[in-house]
Amino acid sequence: MYAIEAIDLHKTYITKRGFIRRRIEKVKALKGVSFNVRKAEVFGLLGPNGAGKTTTVKILATLLLPDKGTAKVMGYDVVNEPQKVREIIGVSLSVERGFFWKLTGYENLKYFGLLRGLKGAELENRIRYLMDLLGLKQLGGYTKFYEEYSLGMKARLSIARALLHDPEVLMLDEPTLGLDPHSARAIRDLLVKLARDEKKAVLMTSHNMFEVEMICDRVAIIDKGKIIAMGTVPELKRLVSKETPIVIDVWKPGYSINGLLKMLRRDVGTTLSIEEGRGGYIRIRILTPIGEEERVIHRVINTLFGIGARVREAKIVEPTLEDVFIKLTGETI
Repeated sequence: MYAIEAIDLHKTYITKRGFIRRRIEKVKALKGVSFNVRKAEVFGLLGPNGAGKTTTVKILATLLLPDKGTAKVMGYDVVNEPQKVREIIGVSLSVERGFFWKLTGYENLKYFGLLRGLKGAELENRIRYLMDLLGLKQLGGYTKFYEEYSLGMKARLSIARALLHDPEVLMLDEPTLGLDPHSARAIRDLLVKLARDEKKAVLMTSHNMFEVEMICDRVAIIDKGKIIAMGTVPELKRLVSKETPIVIDVWKPGYSINGLLKMLRRDVGTTLSIEEGRGGYIRIRILTPIGEEERVIHRVINTLFGIGARVREAKIVEPTLEDVFIKLTGETI
């Protein structure tokens, strides 16, 4: 059983446009979205603004009804069994909404914990655990009013609220949007920890490809209301090319370029080229099948060392998720 399962989700919004002449328009936010999230994994829903990410999360969190399709969380139907779903999910759609500005972070968590049915020592221990886990204790989370919180502290408190009842599934909409690098890294590390150590299913939306590539076990790329690709990051990158470029810069050896080219082609047996670089070095470019990068780069460097060449730099040039998105859509995120 999947932790989250979305099958052919559709959603259309009815909006009114225009100031003088009002007209009704239909905006198709989702056009058949299907994906699944497993337990103990971080799953990323990656796409530009307006792609349908937030609408998808709201349907899964029972905040919106789909026009068509089905969705289940831990086997419970989000339309027919919404209360069951709400009991086992933690949701953070905005880092700043829903809190009381004149209460401390601790008081806010206590209030929301009471609403969840927690009380006494159980609630106190849970709040203490979450404040420590998210670093809020050290940042003054017990004494500062919410209105004094930085954006990073608000993001941490929002996740703490979502985790109060120890949910099996966590859903986060752009959890690091607008955060400073230190706070964003803390949130990313936490999400990985929750999946690995506490075996929670984590669904996060983002348009930050670097972030998704860093922490997500699997990724679904969504654009204009449709899932256009899904898989692990290496699987998605293979959509761009079956080969990985390797670039090696070498201080000019005692061999001619043609002689070195013949030697490397004989030893490595793959597609490569050599060109003159600036500053007294040459650049070797190699195309190698995905998965063979380490073996090829090791053989090339051993050959170069064998003839006394000095390697200045060697790097594997992997495609990015942006390259994947551009190839599939012709646009950038």
